[in-house]
Amino acid sequence: MANFYKENRGFTPGAQLPKISTDIDSVRAYQFECRFAGLPPTFETQADNLTLAAKQVSPINVSVEDIVVDRVNDKLYYPGKFTPESVTITFDNLYVQQSSPALWNWFKSIYDPVTGDMTQFTAPGGTGVGSFKAQKLQITELSNTQEPHSCIELYGVYPTGIRFSEKNYSTNEFSTIESTFRYDFVDYYKKG
Repeated sequence: MANFYKENRGFTPGAQLPKISTDIDSVRAYQFECRFAGLPPTFETQADNLTLAAKQVSPINVSVEDIVVDRVNDKLYYPGKFTPESVTITFDNLYVQQSSPALWNWFKSIYDPVTGDMTQFTAPGGTGVGSFKAQKLQITELSNTQEPHSCIELYGVYPTGIRFSEKNYSTNEFSTIESTFRYDFVDYYKKG
């Protein structure tokens, strides 16, 4: 390993500075942006505000369940149902962009906790225009030059929970709002 490292750096002691390899440079966890597309009509104008406010995304987990087939002395496995797990995004509670009210109003459009009503967006065969789901949530991973590198796209996204941050006089942090989202499908691809 040490020889491989020396040879690939083109390093001759005392003759020159070593070359720094960029082949092992990685996508950074802190260089991303989240963009919602196709939000319900009431919240369409707030998509950019949510993009600006997103500060943390929980791991995105998907799996395929096993179908186990027992035959005599054998046990075989086949792919079964696709299971996406929910994702949690933490947003800054921005003054001007009103990210928290936008998330709360989207959540209330699905289920209003004050009245217990399911809105016309969610009612089967409802008369409302559109759907309670956003068409997609695009999480773009950025390179070290802030150019789009790759994308994780979640389709059929809607909030299932809201959590307001702790209010505390002794801390020196911004207020946040966490929202848990469910989605139907996921895709991952490299940009360009």
